[in-house]
Amino acid sequence: MGDPALMHLAVALDGAGWHPAAWRAERARPADLFDAHYWSDQIVEAESGLLDLVTIDDTMAVQSVRRGVPDDRLDQVRGRLDAVLVAARVAPVTSRIGIVPVATTTHTEPFHLSKAIATLDWVSNGRAGVQVRVSPTAVEARQFGRRVITDPVGAGGTGAPNHGEIAASHEELFDEAADAVEVFRRLWDSWEDDAEIRDAATGRFVDRERLHYIDFEGRWFSVKGPSITPRPPQGQPVVACLAHVTAPYRLAATSADVVFVTPKDRPGLVAIEAELRALEEQVGRSGGPLRILADVVVFLDDRPGVAASRKAALDELDGHELRSDALVFAGTTAELADLLESWSVPGISGFRLRPGAVPVDLEGITRRLVPELQRRGRFRQSYAETMLRTRLGLEIPANRYTTR
Repeated sequence: MGDPALMHLAVALDGAGWHPAAWRAERARPADLFDAHYWSDQIVEAESGLLDLVTIDDTMAVQSVRRGVPDDRLDQVRGRLDAVLVAARVAPVTSRIGIVPVATTTHTEPFHLSKAIATLDWVSNGRAGVQVRVSPTAVEARQFGRRVITDPVGAGGTGAPNHGEIAASHEELFDEAADAVEVFRRLWDSWEDDAEIRDAATGRFVDRERLHYIDFEGRWFSVKGPSITPRPPQGQPVVACLAHVTAPYRLAATSADVVFVTPKDRPGLVAIEAELRALEEQVGRSGGPLRILADVVVFLDDRPGVAASRKAALDELDGHELRSDALVFAGTTAELADLLESWSVPGISGFRLRPGAVPVDLEGITRRLVPELQRRGRFRQSYAETMLRTRLGLEIPANRYTTR
């Protein structure tokens, strides 16, 4: 896993930033939110800070104050681009940073998603991943009309969703997600690494004997295979998920390579790590331990009090104090570096930072936090690995279907 003193750093991108009023902040670009160059600019900036990866957020419903409850607010961003397609667009303008779009498993077919992420891995030369997400609300189900999902009582609430009740009422959605990931992985392996012969002289492009049916039969999916996309450069693109409580923790332990968690303090992070390790043992996890990254929403400035004042101004514009599933930090670069160091407990690989407002807080991460962590000997000085799996200390797995 590399030098244990070095932490992994990711950044989570979502429109103008993670504050609902970020589109009205200093230097925001609301007119560009649906422009490909806007997303390229953010991810190139993240790569300039040597970050491990970026995630690109997405859902199956228009944004609202309460997830799954449409509202009539006109003063917050509504609408987004498809994260997987954005990832494919920005991959060619970068060369090292991992690109991990969010994709739902609840209303999509795993064959289609596996092909899309395999394509992203080819386009990015081995830097792709996917953050799998379930869609637990009735409004998302109505977008597709193929199934009925009942909202749990009390789910959402004003501000951050009640993740405990969502998980308890929708555990089957996480079981379905685990099956979807299993289909992804089998399809990624359904072409052996040397299946493509490409011999113009003999006219043989592919060795059909090295393509394999996956014959997956489960409660939600029946997939014959093989994929129509050759095995990705990483063999298995990185699978990640965001988890708050036991049901998604179990999905992570069973199916993911990376899990994003949301502690509010160091003891909470220690408890989450212990629960995840216990679940890994319970499910008989193989292939190495989960990489655990803790999420923090960040507002940064080198001047004391300025970041907090910026956040307060955005709160006033929005009419509410920002609430989040993750810890909200507003302070100086040195204070955030201190926090991350204090949270660097054994078993934790690093952190995923959510910029409160883009570009100010993204640049705060790349141009101030990263140099501060480098001075402390806690972050890399340059990119060494080209593939995302390798950078995260994950092995390139052997193809399960290869017999020779």
